[in-house]
Amino acid sequence: QVQLVESGGGLVQAGGSLRLSCAASGRTFTEYSMGWFRQAPGKEREFVAGISYGGSRTYYADSVKGRFTVSRDNAKNTVYLQMNSLKPADTADYYCARKTKGLWVGVMTASSEYAYWGQGTQVTVSS
Repeated sequence: QVQLVESGGGLVQAGGSLRLSCAASGRTFTEYSMGWFRQAPGKEREFVAGISYGGSRTYYADSVKGRFTVSRDNAKNTVYLQMNSLKPADTADYYCARKTKGLWVGVMTASSEYAYWGQGTQVTVSS
């Protein structure tokens, strides 16, 4: 069973930074593309960022491009989301997710293509 555990959320002022981490269990972490999604109160879950299984390709929602950076450390089975220049609109629960199939990118924005999800970490940005 794959487990994903997010950490690093918290309360930050607008303009500040946070780094989220997602630690994955299992020996095949390197074979799977990973994504970050978020869900604000009363809103649908949305794609934030993603990274291919090899780490060479990254993907971002337009709303975070230039401010957020996704990366992975395959030796530590961990994917990161560095969030800079945070805005109140970034306030949400953030979730990491692992793709259904290994050695595959697919459509990074499609939540249906992710088989495993973490429990989420809350990010609150005050104005």
